[in-house]
Amino acid sequence: MINSEKDYTIQEYIEILRQRIWYIVLPFLLIVIGASIYVIIVPREYVASSLILVNVQSVPEAFVQATVTSKVEERLQSIAQEVISRTRLEQIIKEFNLYEKEKKHLSKEEVIALMRDNIKVELPKKNEEKKSFTISYIGDDPRVVTTVTNKLASLFIEENLKIREKQAVGTTDFLVQQLDLAKTELDKQEAAVAQYKRRFMGTLPEQRDTNIKFLDELQTQYQRLGESLRDAQDRKLFIQKQLADIESPVSIQGTKEYEKVSKSSSLLNDMAPSIPGPEVGGSYESQKESLTRALEDLRTKYTENYPDVIIAKKKLANLEKNKETYNVNNVNKDNPRYSELKKQLTMVDLEINRFVDEQRSTKGQIGKYMGRVEQMPAREQDMASLLRQYQSTKDTYEGLLKKSQEAQQAENLEKEQKGEQFRIVDAARLPEKPFSPNIPKILLISLLAGIGCGLGLAFIREQMDRSFHDVEDVEISLGLKVLAVIPKIVEEKVS
Repeated sequence: MINSEKDYTIQEYIEILRQRIWYIVLPFLLIVIGASIYVIIVPREYVASSLILVNVQSVPEAFVQATVTSKVEERLQSIAQEVISRTRLEQIIKEFNLYEKEKKHLSKEEVIALMRDNIKVELPKKNEEKKSFTISYIGDDPRVVTTVTNKLASLFIEENLKIREKQAVGTTDFLVQQLDLAKTELDKQEAAVAQYKRRFMGTLPEQRDTNIKFLDELQTQYQRLGESLRDAQDRKLFIQKQLADIESPVSIQGTKEYEKVSKSSSLLNDMAPSIPGPEVGGSYESQKESLTRALEDLRTKYTENYPDVIIAKKKLANLEKNKETYNVNNVNKDNPRYSELKKQLTMVDLEINRFVDEQRSTKGQIGKYMGRVEQMPAREQDMASLLRQYQSTKDTYEGLLKKSQEAQQAENLEKEQKGEQFRIVDAARLPEKPFSPNIPKILLISLLAGIGCGLGLAFIREQMDRSFHDVEDVEISLGLKVLAVIPKIVEEKVS
């Protein structure tokens, strides 16, 4: 084509098509005939599909919580890896005698890879509709394709049940193991708390109020005993005074002996004026009581080697030595009043001894309970640490126990097949027509390709044409002005 900027009319386009008709027809025929031959000789492939519905568990999750919480698409990946594993595919190929022709020139691995490519697992595109999926298989025999698809669907269902049950059992076993460990630790904590309570019984924090109550009662009792003891001592002094009034020396010998004791005691009194000496007409018991009190008072202030303590002990020894001087020679044994007072004095002495013993015992109990109260802050801190560890272990154990029970229920749910299941809604049916090749599609594409190739070839040939078709082609090619044009003479046929 010489003039590329020329505007063509419809008649000129028709003329070009007429002149280049074989450039259009030949490629069109070749492509259409080739596509037709391909459609005839290419092997037919059939596809069978099975729709599987994902059923939710039959027992509401509010009552039994499933342990398998993974999404369907995630679980399908695991199931698909198991189903299309080499071992499973080899069994299916052997069972249905698949790929007999391919086995002659392909290795076993290549045959298995070919079968993997022919298996398709498709989920719905919309996320909210992922409650079902489709399993498809492509092959050259429609009956075999249908059988293999149903076999694959059943394997998916079986593997789903196995995976769910295995996961439920594994969860239960793990929780039971952890529960045993937590139970062992809890027993150790309980034993430690019990041992601590046994060891420090009476000083535990929860016994604070009881100890304080007992301490108050003991202090009150100690005060009452002190009051009773003072009353008894006052009665004793009163009785001793009455006895002293009755007692009098009856013999000169007794009087002399008494004077000797008095003189020796007076010498000791000069050395220690604070220590009482023997009283004229006083009884042995009253003298001993007075000296004993004085000695006890001195012992509370001084040691045994202090002079006043030594003098008091000597006075008490002299009193014991001359006991008969005070009692035998100075008492009117025939006086019934004297005998009655002696009995009363004996009873009061017993009562005083009892009060002293009780007071001593009560004082010891007060010290004991005061020690318990003083030890309670330390015990409270230790108990808080033990109880904190025990409570933490107990909470862990109770949490594991609850989870273990829930896992056991979930395991029973899976074993009874009441959990989430795969159910075949549409089983694979015998395909009525091949999946591949798509004859109408191939023929339509071949027609369009033939027309396109023909027109393209005609366009290329027209662009390569350098012949003159009109005045403009001559002027552009030669660069000369055309003066005249002889029109084309068309002879009319005479009828």
